[in-house]
Amino acid sequence: MDTDGQRDTERLHCLVTGASGYIGGRLVPELLEAGHRVRCLARSPGKLRDHPWAQDAETVGGDVTDADSVAEAMRGIDVAYYLVHALGTGSGFEDTDRRAARTFAMQAHAAGVRRIVYLGGLTPSGIPEGDLSPHLRSRAEVGRIFLEAPVPATVLRAAVVIGSGSASFEMLRYLTERLPVMITPSWVHTRTQPIGVRDVLRYLVGSATMPADVDRAFDIGGPDVLTYQGMMRRYATVAGLRRRVIVPVPVLTPRLSSHWVGLVTPVPASLARPLTESLRHEVVCHEHDIAAHVPDLPGRPLPFDDALALALRRVREAQVATRWSSAAVPGAPSDPLPTDPDWAGGSLYQDERRLPVDASREALWKVIEGVGGDNGWYSFPLAWAVRGWLDRFVGGVGLRRGRRDAAHLRVGDSLDFWRVEEIERGHLLRLRAEMRLPGLAWLEMYAETDTEGRTRYRQRALFHPRGLLGHAYWWSVSPFHAVVFGGMARNITRAAAKS
Repeated sequence: MDTDGQRDTERLHCLVTGASGYIGGRLVPELLEAGHRVRCLARSPGKLRDHPWAQDAETVGGDVTDADSVAEAMRGIDVAYYLVHALGTGSGFEDTDRRAARTFAMQAHAAGVRRIVYLGGLTPSGIPEGDLSPHLRSRAEVGRIFLEAPVPATVLRAAVVIGSGSASFEMLRYLTERLPVMITPSWVHTRTQPIGVRDVLRYLVGSATMPADVDRAFDIGGPDVLTYQGMMRRYATVAGLRRRVIVPVPVLTPRLSSHWVGLVTPVPASLARPLTESLRHEVVCHEHDIAAHVPDLPGRPLPFDDALALALRRVREAQVATRWSSAAVPGAPSDPLPTDPDWAGGSLYQDERRLPVDASREALWKVIEGVGGDNGWYSFPLAWAVRGWLDRFVGGVGLRRGRRDAAHLRVGDSLDFWRVEEIERGHLLRLRAEMRLPGLAWLEMYAETDTEGRTRYRQRALFHPRGLLGHAYWWSVSPFHAVVFGGMARNITRAAAKS
């Protein structure tokens, strides 16, 4: 945690929405370090339980679109942080954002909240709002709703956020590292003003104690104004890569280039598109008034190269606190897991395997917790890769999200095209599929002891089909289960024995 030595004298009670996301998951420990009390509003509170700060913060269930749960979460709150958006939930996401922001502002006023703090996007000057991308237009509208509400608001507007695990950083990183020669869209010549995630957090924390008469938006950015082409070349220098050859062409629209980004990087096209659309227009700061309330420190805001070097070091040392994929995929299923023996949800297909293991349960669990990412899935790599490519092709997240940490998982982590739904340390890892499927799917892995005291590995794949297509899908892939799931079980037990 990094508050740059700044501690607020007043202890405030802060509500944080979006605590399972990239910024929210990093803001909570910063607020705690600054001496504040923190309450998190989350749709699935259990996803926050494994965070290092979970025991120091209160978590309540609810949704920003539900007035009753927001009202309950606002009780006794001084400062309310709004760090959520409905991007990716469908064509109606702007209306969802609008309704959620109005609900949040209304309930904050009713509860006597002193201040709302919102992190939005930096918008270009001189461009009519109707000409902006839906992503930026919605961000701007949410900020305006808070500024027009009775509760004083601080609206922070940032462009590209550079930090280990951020979508912007990962897009920049993978494009530069994987493509020594790039044919790029024309937006690589657009100027933008990136900011390090540490400075974003510093401004968010400092916003909590702004005077009551401050009710406005602030542009926040680092000291460097760069084109995306310049950022890629600077990244190559900082990372010790050869100079990249960049050839921009005018025919790659934001839609086409988002698919290009989706092919080359772990960031799916659905998320790459708003990022690339935001680069169509120049977005640079037109004021630095935030310094009057959150004073600059020596060397801060961080220069672009320093923010890059810090992010790279975090990645290489496997100290990434949150990632762009920390938040659940919009629209991902949240239905209850079919439980044994009674479940009234209709058809349920299972593939279950049990194998003895010539190793301790601890050794087996280490292998189980290490699945995915660079370690792979212990069976038929080509089949897993093809399934990931197919998922990308239909707009899913694909197989390349990887892991936040190479050895340890926590509830809520993304794991390739799965999400960690449950962990019982040393015993159970349950994953929920976030790939595009005609139904709901889970994969469970157990480290057990049999009746004779020997270690046993148990693996269970479950699929709840949706309609006729779901049934057809299961039966079309079931012939491959012996190879994929059977090979996975055998290879996991062998890996545990070898260890």
